[in-house]
Amino acid sequence: MSKNNYLEIIKEQRSKKKTEKFKGTFLEYLSLIEENPDIADHAHKRLYDAIATHGIETMGDSDPRKHKLFDGDNVKTYEYFQEEFFGMESVIAKIMRFMRSAALKGEESRQVLLLMGPVGAGKSALTEHIKSALDGLPYYHLSGDPQRGEPLQLLPRSLREKFSEMLGVHIEGDISPVARQLLFEEYGGEYEKFEVEQTTFSQRARRGVASVPPMDANSQDVSVLIGSEDISKLDKYSEDDPRALSLNGAFNVGNRGIVELVEVFKNEIEFLHTIITATQEKRVPSPGKHDMIYFDGVILAHCNESEWNRFQSEHTNEAILDRVVKINVPYVLELEQEIKIYEKILGRSNFSAHIAPHTIRIASMFSVLSRLKDSQKCDPLTKMKLYNGEEVVEKGRVKKIDIRDLRDEAPDEGMNGISTRFIMKAVDNALSDSDKGFVTPISILDSLIKQVKEQIIDREFQEKCLGLIRNVVRNEYLRILENEIAKAFISAYEEQAQSIFENYLDNAEAYTTKSRLKDRVTNEDMAPDENFMRSIESTIGVSDSGKDGFRADVTAYMFSKMRRSEKVDYTSYEPLKEAIETYLITSVKDLARIVTKSKTRDDEQKQKYSSMVQTLIDDYGYTADSAEEILVYASNNLWRDS
Repeated sequence: MSKNNYLEIIKEQRSKKKTEKFKGTFLEYLSLIEENPDIADHAHKRLYDAIATHGIETMGDSDPRKHKLFDGDNVKTYEYFQEEFFGMESVIAKIMRFMRSAALKGEESRQVLLLMGPVGAGKSALTEHIKSALDGLPYYHLSGDPQRGEPLQLLPRSLREKFSEMLGVHIEGDISPVARQLLFEEYGGEYEKFEVEQTTFSQRARRGVASVPPMDANSQDVSVLIGSEDISKLDKYSEDDPRALSLNGAFNVGNRGIVELVEVFKNEIEFLHTIITATQEKRVPSPGKHDMIYFDGVILAHCNESEWNRFQSEHTNEAILDRVVKINVPYVLELEQEIKIYEKILGRSNFSAHIAPHTIRIASMFSVLSRLKDSQKCDPLTKMKLYNGEEVVEKGRVKKIDIRDLRDEAPDEGMNGISTRFIMKAVDNALSDSDKGFVTPISILDSLIKQVKEQIIDREFQEKCLGLIRNVVRNEYLRILENEIAKAFISAYEEQAQSIFENYLDNAEAYTTKSRLKDRVTNEDMAPDENFMRSIESTIGVSDSGKDGFRADVTAYMFSKMRRSEKVDYTSYEPLKEAIETYLITSVKDLARIVTKSKTRDDEQKQKYSSMVQTLIDDYGYTADSAEEILVYASNNLWRDS
């Protein structure tokens, strides 16, 4: 494109009519409030509305996660967070419960919202996203006021009740010392003439959104929070003159919006004393010799668990602790949601290498497993699957373990373990080191082992992580790989599985109801095929004594789904699905092993091998090279005794 083309684009953007911002007197502002009282909302309500207007839904009954993971509760989901955060519905619901209560002027409106959790759990990302909800939103303030205060604060207290009734709004707070100086010096006390202007919230421009990073103990200065006196003006004005004030502290900038306190408890306690009055009294100290200044804003802080524990152990911190609502932000424990996190991050990167199927799943399995507490009720892999909403089958029955019991057993689960950043570094390393143009679960396993050895200092935790990778994750991947290769070997797998399902269901129904079957070809009456049913059931450990119960369960489950007009297929009932898949896969495993391991294949084996590779490419998403790598890995690690 030429320079002229670029210039045309720039001119076109500039020529677009921008919305004219309001600028007028206090009286004109009152007319705006008559039309729309919401423009005078306090900070918590404005923030809540900014998020809620994107949409609030209740998790539908058709969503399996509602019943399997949330015990059928009416979990609210917020559209504003949907594309950015995964597996954090409970955390977000607690945050929004706080916001809603604060918006209704409950006690939460005079509290600090503290997000506490391990590194890399998403505290900072959540905070940034919440702050972004305000970016670009318009609001009205007093012209020339560094705190951009609410214009209604101009009204004398004797008139506030009357104006509140007339306008349908609640008026509280006082104008800043600077605005008071302007009122009497420039407007002669005639507040109805005070100029009001419209602006927008902007973190970048420090309008209504402020962040306070942790300060070094030697350089901590409360002026970061409340502003300071401009020394250069003290030769012109006295110390008690508002014109000498520089109200550029976080509580001044964040008035009407948000003040974020980053890693809040890394600061010395003296630095945090301002929070005490900023919450309950909604007033912050003024620099110099002035009265306290009114502050209306959401105070949002975050910290790590070790810092929280240290801070709350000190009894002299009780005043601040009493003004804090703590919400735990644990690591994600739901495998599918953990996978979405890494897919989102990778989607924003410039890596171009092909990522083979199961690669991110294997990395996610390790991160989730590292976060789980040991349980007497099940092994870590089973626990991970239960937390993922999967049904674990044992001896023909779905293993009945209540997720609530597992959670009650370990209430602080997810507050330690491997972070998402740790996993992403391992994934990035695998992608960067790959000179083949692709990465597979095999290279991810190697990268994770290397990362654990290099980065984890705690010897006991390092050994635990290496054990998880080498024994649990690797073995689970081998199981997945073996089944996938066998499935790829079977042409028309889905059709065969469905056919077996329908045949089994017919036989099980006839057996349960003590009736006879009609042969589909000859139309003859015949007894249920006991050998066929047992060949299916035995694959998942259904004993001869347990077959009657299993068949009754299958029949009852399928007919209940039919009565509700729900789709019925071989995947409908988890134990039967597993039995059919195991039956099908076992029936071809021996042949698949021969074809996969054979170094000198005959023509028929070559054809079968090529067909299997093509299925892995077309149906499962491998490339020719990545399929070759996983098949070589399978040859070396599976079926060694065959």
